[in-house]
Amino acid sequence: MPRVVVFDEFGGPEVMHVVEEPLTGPAAGEVRVRIEAFAVNPLDAMMRSGASPAPVPLPHARLGVEGTGVVDALGPGVTGLREGAAVILAAVPDAHVRGSYAEYTTLPASRVVARPAGLGTTEAAAVWVAFSTAYGALVEKAGMRPGDHVLVTAASGGVGRAAMQIARQIGAVPVAVTRHAAREDELLAAGAAAVVATDREDVAEAVGRHTGGAGADIVLDLVGGPGRQDLLGAARPGGTLVVAGFLDPRPTPFPAGPPLTIHSYRSFEHTLDAAAVRRMAAFLEAGVRLGALRPAVDDGVFSLGTVAAAHRRLEQGLHGGRKIVVTAS
Repeated sequence: MPRVVVFDEFGGPEVMHVVEEPLTGPAAGEVRVRIEAFAVNPLDAMMRSGASPAPVPLPHARLGVEGTGVVDALGPGVTGLREGAAVILAAVPDAHVRGSYAEYTTLPASRVVARPAGLGTTEAAAVWVAFSTAYGALVEKAGMRPGDHVLVTAASGGVGRAAMQIARQIGAVPVAVTRHAAREDELLAAGAAAVVATDREDVAEAVGRHTGGAGADIVLDLVGGPGRQDLLGAARPGGTLVVAGFLDPRPTPFPAGPPLTIHSYRSFEHTLDAAAVRRMAAFLEAGVRLGALRPAVDDGVFSLGTVAAAHRRLEQGLHGGRKIVVTAS
């Protein structure tokens, strides 16, 4: 029988275990996907530990919001897909039921997209959530345009790296924010036009220098916490702040500073919108074809039986912001 990762209590990586479950067919409007690989997302660790912003019913909860595989079966009424098609999971809002940490999962046909030609299985497992989040926040929400200076926090992470690549593809100018000056060369190689290291310089002063005194047109805050106030000082009056992350658990002060348009963003806002998903998929396919968009993948690839080790690597920060991938075979 197919294997699936579940957990019956909240806790560390050790609460996850592999069980076997009968293979079920897809319902009307659904597809069954044979998972080839999935990426470990910080949301998975939050769900597993009991820190998820949404309730996770126990026991026998599943995990996984990222993954790629092959359509294995079509439910009644499904059109536009065929068995054997290589796909990426575009949205798994009910991961505790349909999570990708498994050899098979079923989900609505509208929640898969074609895997771009040119992406191997490992890269395809790691690409969608980071790039769709960054695209949704910057293009759909903030209306990023060519020439915009875009300040990106947590730039070493998956979404941050994707944001810089997407900005480059649009013709915008990504400015990376990092806590460590030692990461400057890495971030420049990842696509940043300039790097602001908070351990050596003031954010507002540095951004002013990189933008000719104008300030950032768009600030993508993937961190939150008290550091947001420094970001606001780096934005131009009339600019846009997109709040799309919560890596810093400390309280975030109410924005004070120049007048800004402020958006709060969560990826399901667009990944559950069929029209937006089509735009995202087309943008991703074009970027991959042109060589402009590519996920950064961690060197170590894990198997389903070693998924706990993959979670430990994530929590210890050994991945350096690159996506950790697990093969389902």
